[in-house]
Amino acid sequence: MSHSVVITRTTTTTTSTSHLVLNTGYLRTTPGLLKLAQLIIGAVNVGLVAYYIRRYPTSGLPASAEFFFLLMAVAFLIGTFCLLASCLVSLSTGGIISKTIYELVYHTIAFLLYLIASIMLLVDVTNGRYYPTIKDAYMAASILGLIVSALYLFSALLAQRSYRGI
Repeated sequence: MSHSVVITRTTTTTTSTSHLVLNTGYLRTTPGLLKLAQLIIGAVNVGLVAYYIRRYPTSGLPASAEFFFLLMAVAFLIGTFCLLASCLVSLSTGGIISKTIYELVYHTIAFLLYLIASIMLLVDVTNGRYYPTIKDAYMAASILGLIVSALYLFSALLAQRSYRGI
């Protein structure tokens, strides 16, 4: 009995120069665009509330609604930045992380907490709790918060479809 054996040699050459590969194609996808929009609107929210919470304090401590809104905006700004950065730096992360439950859980929690924080701030603003100087800024931040919470809801729905493999 004779057997034939095929031997294949593969040579891999690496260079000593390291370079950063950006997956800019991820920004052309719907999840990539949603994360970018969430990041930009979240940064605007943090900037608005952080500026006015320091310039025009209502008392010794910030009001619970504006402080909770700022806390949620900063938390999800950092989380979304980490998600977007990892998907941009790695060629495979965007495809892999969408298949896990992490994105579904993250975006669902972000939607719920951002929505609660936005409604709390909106109620405080409409009840006339703030000075006229900061009322418009907080109104804009709460409306932007409602918009970004809708973006997180849409991201959660996309993550749920991707997780189920639909």
